[in-house]
Amino acid sequence: MKAMVLNSPGQPLEPTELPNPNPGPGQVLIRVHACGVCRTDLHIIDGELSEAPLPLIPGHEIVGRVVKIGNEVTSIQVGDRVGVPWLGSTCGVCTYCRAGKENLCDSALFTGYTLNGGYAELAIADARYTFTLPSGYSDTEAAPLLCAGLIGYRSLVMAGDAQALGMYGFGAAAHILIQIAIHQGRSVYAFTKAGDVSGQEFARSLGASWAGDSTTSPPAPLDAAIIFAPVGSLVPQALCTIRKGGVVVCAGIHMSDIPSFPYELLWGERCIRSVANLTRRDGEEFLAIAPKVPVHNQVQKYALEQANEALSDLKEGRVQGAAVLSVRE
Repeated sequence: MKAMVLNSPGQPLEPTELPNPNPGPGQVLIRVHACGVCRTDLHIIDGELSEAPLPLIPGHEIVGRVVKIGNEVTSIQVGDRVGVPWLGSTCGVCTYCRAGKENLCDSALFTGYTLNGGYAELAIADARYTFTLPSGYSDTEAAPLLCAGLIGYRSLVMAGDAQALGMYGFGAAAHILIQIAIHQGRSVYAFTKAGDVSGQEFARSLGASWAGDSTTSPPAPLDAAIIFAPVGSLVPQALCTIRKGGVVVCAGIHMSDIPSFPYELLWGERCIRSVANLTRRDGEEFLAIAPKVPVHNQVQKYALEQANEALSDLKEGRVQGAAVLSVRE
C-alpha cells in the first residue's frame, strides 16, 4: 500500500510503499477513502506530542470500507462504511473505563499517534472504536466529523447551557460547532487571529453574532468560551470575557504555556477545564445530531501524496473549513 510516513519529527512526511497490514483479533482492515487533516497531526509531526513511535502513519479522521475482519469481530461486516476517530483503543477494565470515562484511560492508544493512522490506502482499527457514519455525507464530508466534530461536540457539552458562547480559533472544529450551537438557539461570538478578515467573514456567513480579533472584547459578556487555538495566552483573555460562574473550555490536546494572571480573573466561580479525547458515547450522540441540524462541512481536498501541502496550508491558516485527504473517490 501507499502511505505518507513520519520518520523524524519536524521533517516532511515521506511517500512510502508498505506491506498491506492484516487485522488481528478484534480488529478490522479498512480501505481508506478519506482522512481529515487535523491540527493535532501538526503537533505530532512537529514533535510537540512526543510519544509517537516512529516511523508512523499519521491521521485520525478516517473514513473507508471494511475489507477484512479479524477473529472475534461480530459488530462489523465486510463492506460496511465506517469512521475511525482519535481514540483508538482502551483497556476496558480500569476505573475510568468502568465509569464511562474511557477517554481518561491510562492505557489508551490513539489513532495516528500511538497507532498507525489513515494517511494511507489501508488502515487497521479496533472494531470497538469504529463508528457507522450517517449516509447523507460523502466520504470527504464525513471525515472532519470524526475529530473536529467529536471534540467540538464534547467541548460544547462542557460549556453547559451557555447561551452566549465564544469560540477562539475559527477552524475545522469551530465551523462545525457553530452550526450545532445556533441550531440549539445559542449566540456565537467568533475570535480569530489578528488580521484574519476572511476568517471573520466566514464565521459571520455561518451565523456568528459577532466576529473579531482574539485580543478584542465582544460587545457583550459571554456565558462560556471554547478555545480551539493552541495558544495559552488566550486563557486569561477568555476569562476576561465571561460572566461570573462561566467556563473556559480548552479543547486542544496541546497548548502553549498559560501565562500567569491575577486571581480576580478567575474569582467569581469562573472555571477553566480541558477536554481530553472523546468517548464512544460522544461519537454516537454527535453522529446522530449532525444530520438533523444538518451540519454542512466545508472541505478543501488534497490527494494522499499532497499531505505535506495540506499540513502546510493548515499551519499557515490557508484552509477555510477542514482539510481532507481524498485517498479513494
